[in-house]
Amino acid sequence: MRYVSLNDAGSLPFWRRPATLLFVMAMAMPIAFATWSALLNNFVIEVAAFEGTDIGWLHTVREIPGFFAIGVIALIIFIREQVLGLISLILLGVATALTAQFPSMAGILTITMLSSIGFHYYETVIQSLQLQWIDKARAPQVLGWMISAGSAATLVVYFLIVLSWDRLGLTYSIVYWMAGGFTALVAMFCLLAYPQFDTPHPQLKTFVLRKRYWLYYALQFMSGSRRQIFVVFAAFMMVQKFDFDVDQTTKLFMAALVVNIVLAPVLGKIVAFFGERRALIFEYVGLCLVFGAYAGIYYLHWGVVLAVALYVINQIFFSLALAIKTYFQKIADPQDIAPTAAVAFTINHIAAVFLPVLLGILWDQFSPGLVFLLAVGMAFVSLLLSLLIPRHPAPGHETVFQGRLLAPAE
Repeated sequence: MRYVSLNDAGSLPFWRRPATLLFVMAMAMPIAFATWSALLNNFVIEVAAFEGTDIGWLHTVREIPGFFAIGVIALIIFIREQVLGLISLILLGVATALTAQFPSMAGILTITMLSSIGFHYYETVIQSLQLQWIDKARAPQVLGWMISAGSAATLVVYFLIVLSWDRLGLTYSIVYWMAGGFTALVAMFCLLAYPQFDTPHPQLKTFVLRKRYWLYYALQFMSGSRRQIFVVFAAFMMVQKFDFDVDQTTKLFMAALVVNIVLAPVLGKIVAFFGERRALIFEYVGLCLVFGAYAGIYYLHWGVVLAVALYVINQIFFSLALAIKTYFQKIADPQDIAPTAAVAFTINHIAAVFLPVLLGILWDQFSPGLVFLLAVGMAFVSLLLSLLIPRHPAPGHETVFQGRLLAPAE
């Protein structure tokens, strides 16, 4: 296996360079994961008669591997990050392909756990590689383009589902096999076709938890908590309350993707120009309004058109979360990136382990509107935290309370 330093990677053919590999992986992962997500709500309701509590349990199980993403630190002692990321992507693809073969509560939860291990370990590693392989000055723009590339790949998948679901009489089994199999094959190709890239800063392979990163940890925790409400219940609401079928649900996802393809690179430029502080303030103010409007759908009986618009707008705001990554890149010691990515991913999923099932009970036993009001509170806390980000973050200047000249504290 060939090893190439990042400094020498520029001499490789364009398609074999580190950035190209990141783009290929960014496009391959959503093909499996987005297909799983697009069909999930209809699949579990039609096949296993899921209610709100059931979907809460499913997403709690799905998030357990994210909570244990810290295990990546132990694995990279023996496996290179690049290899671990691709093996995780293969696992995600294979598990997605098998999803429809287990149409029971126990089967769905088991295969969801396996696909989730692949997804969360892949996400942990890819975030680390992105921050190591992409120059700080270009990171917001490049990350924006990667979001756009992933959205474009997902859009193709959704377009094919909408175009062929009824016409070809597709089944859940066929679609899951095709999408998951494709992702696994692409990951295997990347594993064999690309050299191993060596970074100039070897990563620490020990547990890293530094006091000066506390604001980054807090932002990650709130991001994970808030995102659970949208990921678990926004699309579920469209199926349960407005009776969306597979075709309609997929069209909804497509609309959000088209907007993301166009706007994600723009959002990257916005973060680069205005800075992480202003970008995140804008995101969290917007999310407070969006989640408040979601609650209004239940309490004020607003209609399906608004619900669709809110889903698309919500996806746009979530794309600004790349600012959390670039904020950390600016304040981090280079050798801390890999272990801190694992720690941060675990922190991001602390609430995810118990929140979906508790919110599922709240959804069924009390009111769906309360779930979205809780999300408003979470977005407001995130807004308060974003006000602590300095205009120009740097080591020793991680929050507004610290001057630039202070030495970084451990």
